[in-house]
This record gives sequence, structure tokens and C-alpha cells, in this order.
Amino acid sequence: MADAAIAPSGSSASAADAFKPIAARPAPVRTEGFVPWVKRNLLGDWKSALTTVVLVGLALYLMPGVADWGLVQAVFGADANACQNARGSGACWGVVAEKWRVIIFGRYPFEQQWRPELATALMVAALVLSCIRWFWKPWLAAMWVAVLAVFFLLMGGGLFGLEPVRTDLWGGLPLTVMLATLSIFLAFPLAVLVALGRRSNLPAIRTVCVIYIELIRGVPLISVLFMASFMFPLFMPQGVTIDVLVRVLVGITLFAAAYMAEIVRGGLQAIPKGQLEAAQTLGLSYWQTQRKIVLPQALAMVVPSMMNNFISIFKDTSLVTIVSLYELTGSHGLALNSEVDWRPYKLEAYFFITAIYFTFCFAMSRYSLWVEKQVSVSKTR
Repeated sequence: MADAAIAPSGSSASAADAFKPIAARPAPVRTEGFVPWVKRNLLGDWKSALTTVVLVGLALYLMPGVADWGLVQAVFGADANACQNARGSGACWGVVAEKWRVIIFGRYPFEQQWRPELATALMVAALVLSCIRWFWKPWLAAMWVAVLAVFFLLMGGGLFGLEPVRTDLWGGLPLTVMLATLSIFLAFPLAVLVALGRRSNLPAIRTVCVIYIELIRGVPLISVLFMASFMFPLFMPQGVTIDVLVRVLVGITLFAAAYMAEIVRGGLQAIPKGQLEAAQTLGLSYWQTQRKIVLPQALAMVVPSMMNNFISIFKDTSLVTIVSLYELTGSHGLALNSEVDWRPYKLEAYFFITAIYFTFCFAMSRYSLWVEKQVSVSKTR
């Protein structure tokens, strides 16, 4: 009994003598933050590192001259004589200080320019609120109806004591924001219907959708705008006219919807056929299947391509200048071509317009990345 009692203690002692601790493992590598981002994106391999070094060196070489031209030697006041004296050595930002109202608001009456300013601020605020998840409520559609009504009331006038302003006098940033926003809103549902129609089993519907897509995609937007502005009125009955702004909006919408329909169709084709068969087994109708199963997945897959198309629409509004609607870039020519003193400084004015376009397009791209992140989170649950 004594030997049996001693045996366990002896075995535990031998086990303690044989125990060897595991070596400490290295701490987890940090994968988020500025330094890991630089290592991953700029210094990932020798090619990336070499390209980064070359670009940084080129930037360091050019930046002093650019800073001297754009800041040190630049003229910021609206003084044409000072700009002329600094010509060739410094930028003339005074052209922006002098002509920004014409560039932003175009030919809109000067004393009434508070109206497009307020209208644009309301529409941009509505766009920002629509991108926030908390505001995705049923009343959001009613808010947009009110915003659009107020926008056209402020821009067009004719009611509540506001002086009427013809649509051909609308221009600048308000026209750009309005055309881009409405064409995107109108083109999106049309694109979804056309994409579904192109995949329809009904030959007549499928043929009409294919002809529409291929016809619109086979011509440039400038041709569509030319036809909408100059050719379409020739087919209207005598005495019947449609406002040029409406014709241009319809042309941009149809053009954008054709491209967007192909993007949506790509997402539809990526949905496994088994999901459609499962929906039919559950007794779901065609539209229930599309609304609850197919479209949510298909649209989530094509968010980057969709946002790329939205950005393209925003920039393509610059083409409406050919039909005498002077949006942001067209207003630039209006502001400077008639002024001999400021005409040599078009480059500085273009930089001002570029900054506006970049702000809107960059915000859209960042929002696209946020949407992609939200979609990826939902897929990993």
C-alpha cells in the first residue's frame, strides 16, 4: 500500500521534470493604420518601392516651382494690372475672385443669384442626407418631392413674387447638379427594367430592350443631345414645343440608362440559377423573386461599376454646352471670353472648376467604398 501511494507522486514529479514550456509567439502584426497601408500599397515589392521612390522624388523636384507659382508669386486680389505684372511668374487667382459668380451661376440674373445658391444648397443637402442610413425612411421620397419643387420654384420663379427666369438662363453649378441628380434618379429604375427586359423570355420585350441598348450605346452622348435639341422639335406638331432643358434631361437619362442597364444585367447573370429555382419552389412570383432575392444581390455586386457610371454622368453634363446651356465648364467660357483683361488666365479658372468637379467625384467614390464595405459585412455574417 505504501508503494502504491508513492507511485502517483513519483509519476507527477517525473512529468514535472519533463515539462517544457512553449516558446513565446511573436506579437500580432498590425494590419491597419497609416504605416501598414504604406507598406502594403507603396512598398509591397521592389517594383512598387521603386515606383514610389521615383514619384516622390519627382514630386519633391516639382513642388517648389509649383508652390512658388501658385502661392508665393501668385496674385489673389481681383487686380488685373497686378495679374499682368505677375504673368509668367505667378498665378492669377484674382480671376476667380472676380469671375466666380459668373462661373458658378452662369447667365442667371445677377441680382437674383441668391435663388440658385439656395436651390443648389438644398439639393446638395438632400443628396448628403440620402446617403446617411438613418434617413432611409419612407418619408425620404416625400422629402425629395419637396426639395425638387422648391428647387424649380427658386430657379424658375413666377410664383410668390419671384421674378420669372427662363431655363436658357440657368447655368453653372446649379444646372450641373440638377442634370446629374435627376438623370441618375430617372435612369436607375429605367435601367433595372431594361436589364430585366433583356433577360426576359418574351421575344418582343427582349428585342425592344436589345435595340434600345445597342442603339443608344452605339452613338456618343453629344449626338444624342444634338438630336434631342435640334432634330426632335422637327417631329413635333406645329405650335408644340418642349423646353430645351427637358429635352436635354431626357437625352442624358436615356443615354445613362442604356449603359447602366448593361451593368445591372451583369449582376443579374452572376446570380446562381439554383436561387431562382428555389424561389419557384417556394411559390414566389416573378416580381417577388426579383425584388426579394435577385435584385438585392445583383445590385450589391455591381456597386463599383454603378458608381463609376454615376461619376461619368456627372462629368458628361459638360456636353450640354453644345445646345446653349452653359453649365459649369460652359460658364467658364462665358466668364472669360468676353473680358480681354481676364482672358489670359483661363488656366487658373480651370483649376477652380477642377476643384469643384474633384470634390463631388471624390465624395461619390468614397461613398461607393463605404457601401461596398457595408455589403461585404452583410455577406460575412
